[in-house]
Amino acid sequence: MRNLLLIARREYLEQVRGRAFRMTTIGLPAVFAVIVGVGYLSSLGLGSNRHMAVAASDPVLAQEIRNQLVGDKKAKASVDVVAPASDQQRAALVDQVATKQIDGLLYVDTSPGKPPTATYTSQSAGDFITTARLSSALTHAMLDARLTAGGMKQSEADTLVDGVEINTYQVKKNGSVVRTNAESSFWKGYVMAILLSMTTMIYGMNVARSIIQEKTSRIFEVMLAIAKPGDLLAGKLIGVGAVGLTQIAIWLVAGAAILFSPFAAAMMSGQLSIHFTWTEAILFPVYFVLGYLLYSSLFAGLAATCETEQELQMYMPLAAAPTWLSFAMIVLIVNDSNSVWSVAASLFPPTAPIVMFLRMASEIPPLWQFAVSIGLLVLSILGTLWFSSRLYRVGILMYGKRATLPEVLRWLRYS
Repeated sequence: MRNLLLIARREYLEQVRGRAFRMTTIGLPAVFAVIVGVGYLSSLGLGSNRHMAVAASDPVLAQEIRNQLVGDKKAKASVDVVAPASDQQRAALVDQVATKQIDGLLYVDTSPGKPPTATYTSQSAGDFITTARLSSALTHAMLDARLTAGGMKQSEADTLVDGVEINTYQVKKNGSVVRTNAESSFWKGYVMAILLSMTTMIYGMNVARSIIQEKTSRIFEVMLAIAKPGDLLAGKLIGVGAVGLTQIAIWLVAGAAILFSPFAAAMMSGQLSIHFTWTEAILFPVYFVLGYLLYSSLFAGLAATCETEQELQMYMPLAAAPTWLSFAMIVLIVNDSNSVWSVAASLFPPTAPIVMFLRMASEIPPLWQFAVSIGLLVLSILGTLWFSSRLYRVGILMYGKRATLPEVLRWLRYS
């Protein structure tokens, strides 16, 4: 036990004191902070202060489109109206766009007996924000004009055209009803799943690389003189796992500081509020530890059969396949967290850590599913550790010989 703790301490301090740990721990939150800041600053005034012209055959509709655009405070648009517009006037307006006298021309054709059509002419092919605002203004203006032509009051037509917001609520198991937001639930589950999968795979790979490096440097021959192979493997898993928990704790604190900053608050709408429950806060480290132990023990056994890091990299896509499968099912899981496929994926050990958090973002699963999921994970970890430790005991001292399947089976018998 003493040797195991010494090895775990060595692995922990070696990685924490390393330059890579400092760079990723401090650098990643700093990069996200810069991204949020740049995104906020670059979005200020985006698609606003445009000088546009609206040309149409219907003067009433053209004026209503202008009112919609001018009434949008974010757009801050200056709009000229030419209606009814002749072909010569339309050609002259296009020339003004070409000479940058105006930023764009919206032409609406409402000829009798034909469906209405609209074209927008500008020098930019990628100004999708202005195009979206024009489309919204045109739709609202046409609906407003049709409703008022049918005898509805202007104020009533405006209210109807603005649409009706649907507030969503969720009934909890205790009978209480709470307000929810589907977009917030999706992003909460997605971010937690990304964080869980990224750190699990990164630190699982760190264990594998550490074994390869020590194997090629022959340092194992010295270490085996004072410690058992099982203690070496267990010490690596504990030490590197503690590094992962340390880094996640620092990232969570830094992430909370970034999310509550004025820049992030300004970028998010008032409806996008993310709340974490105590259940999620408690289960996150549990599933991280279990997922990490499962993948790192698998990577450790895999690394013991490889000679170089290049050879190890060739097997990584196969080992990471369950993670890709989890994210491939994200739409199904978030929309129907209690479907057969969602439940099965949350109980299947390789996908359980990620899928369970995606399910929790929509609805907290029953207690028995948590118990079965964690139980199967523990059994899978024990089985993988049993398999990997036997490969590890023989493989760390095998040099210059490729591990074929018959050779691996012989290693299991030797140990």
